[in-house]
Amino acid sequence: MEALFHGTLVNARRIIYTPSAFARTNLIHLQEVGELKAQKPHTSNRKNLVSYLFFIIIEGSGTLAYDNVEYHLTPGDCVFIDCGKEYSHCSSKNLWTLKWAHFYGPNMKGIYEKYVERGGRPVFRTEKPEYCSVLLDQLYDIAGSQDYIRDMRIYEKITGLLTFLMSESWHPEHNKYIGSKRQSLQHVKDYLDQNYKEKITLDRLAEIFYINKFYLTRIFKDQFGMSINHYLAQVRVTHAKQLLRFSDFTIEEVGGRCGIEEPAYFARVFKKVEGISPGEYRRRW
Repeated sequence: MEALFHGTLVNARRIIYTPSAFARTNLIHLQEVGELKAQKPHTSNRKNLVSYLFFIIIEGSGTLAYDNVEYHLTPGDCVFIDCGKEYSHCSSKNLWTLKWAHFYGPNMKGIYEKYVERGGRPVFRTEKPEYCSVLLDQLYDIAGSQDYIRDMRIYEKITGLLTFLMSESWHPEHNKYIGSKRQSLQHVKDYLDQNYKEKITLDRLAEIFYINKFYLTRIFKDQFGMSINHYLAQVRVTHAKQLLRFSDFTIEEVGGRCGIEEPAYFARVFKKVEGISPGEYRRRW
C-alpha cells in the first residue's frame, strides 16, 4: 500500500508491504520501502523489530546511534543494521533525504552474521551510491505493481542488494595482518588448489612459505574468510564429487585420490561439507 506523507517533520513516500505466506516462509521478503525528505531536524527511535534495515543518504546529513556508537552520516553513506537492537537516527540542520528498505527472511540472521564476520560495519561509504539508489527505486516500483510474481522479483532485488553488501563488507585495509602478506597467502591458496591430493599439514605449509603456522592460520582466515583446513576440505570434496559422479572408482579410492586415505575420515569430511555421505551423494547424482 503506497502512502504519501506531507508533514511538519518529513515529506515521505513509502509502501508498507505485506508478503504472501509463501514469501514470508521461504524468501527474503520486503516489509517497507520508501524515500523521505526531512522538513525539520527530528529523531526516530526503534527497537525490537524483527527486521533488517538498509538505507542510503542522498542529500543532507544526520546521525545514527546504534550498538552504543554514534555515526555521522553524509551523502553516499550507507547503513545496514539489525533492527532487533535499539537504534535511532536524526536529521541535522542540513536536512537529509534518504531512501530505505526494511526486509526479513528465515535465513537473514545467518546472512547478517556472515556480513559482520567478514568485517561489515553498520555504516560504510560506497563508491556506488547510484546502484543503491536505483535498486531501492526498483524495489519501490515492484512493490507497488500488480505483478503476479512480485514476491520473487522483490526477492531477486533484495538478494542483489545483499550481494552488494557482502562485496562492500570486506575491509582488509583495516586488518593489520593482511597488507604485507596478501601475495604470499594467494600462493598458499594456489598451493592448496594444486596439491590437494598430497598430505598437507600446517607445519608443512609453514616450512614451504616460511611463515609461522599460527600466524599463517590467522591471516589466511582474515583474507579468505575460512580456515585453511576448511578451505582444503572444500577443495577435496569438490574433486571427490567429480569422481563420484563420473568415474567407477570405489569410495575408498575416491578419498585416496583426493588426499584422504582413511575411508572413515573421508566420509566424515565429505558429510561435514556436503551434508550427506559420499555413497548417498553418488546414489542421488
